[in-house]
Amino acid sequence: MTDYVVVLLPVILPVAFWAAYHLHMDRHLPEPPGHLLLAFALGVGSFWVGLLGYRALGLVGLRYDAFALAADNLPGLFAYAVLAIGVIEETAKLLPFLLIIRLFREFDEPLDGIIYASFIALGFAAVENIHYLEYLDTRQAYARGFAGPVLHIVFASIWGYHVGRAWLRRRAVAPTLFAALGFSALVHGVYNFVVIGLPAPGLPIAAGLIAGLWIWRLRLIRDLHAAYRRDQT
Repeated sequence: MTDYVVVLLPVILPVAFWAAYHLHMDRHLPEPPGHLLLAFALGVGSFWVGLLGYRALGLVGLRYDAFALAADNLPGLFAYAVLAIGVIEETAKLLPFLLIIRLFREFDEPLDGIIYASFIALGFAAVENIHYLEYLDTRQAYARGFAGPVLHIVFASIWGYHVGRAWLRRRAVAPTLFAALGFSALVHGVYNFVVIGLPAPGLPIAAGLIAGLWIWRLRLIRDLHAAYRRDQT
């Protein structure tokens, strides 16, 4: 048992860190811990939903090796990264989010969209990182363990915030959902494209993309906290 825990530490420690971080972010009207744990568990399940999506592509002859595409078909890689990887993975994470906003009465402020989407993304990333362990040394595993969740959290925050806000305002959710999901899938796909297809010049571009989205997210959370404090005065 101890050996398994040691092997999984590069996954367990980042999950604990990012979960604690988001619990701190949700300090004004905190969500029930059981709800957040369920969101994480649904995120774990969403990973397997994503795998089913990839298998479905394989059944119709549309599943490709992204690294093989990078070698001789960059336009094809871009299309695959956005329309397959981005769409499948973001849709898989979005589905349990739609269940949460419909069932949880505690979903009552725009920040909740970011928090629940982040815990779903954290569950997805945890399983994904377990799959990467066999290919990485210890240092790489810890780097992947902390960085991987950031990517999924950032991508999920896009649709989490916008879809959640539309739901709370009782506006037509479908147009917002498709727009936010499409943009999230695009950003996700662009990230994968530059990392896989343009590794040398692409890494700074990818890092800048994620840093920019993380800054947007930090400012958004700051503004939501400020709005809450104004409402309480």
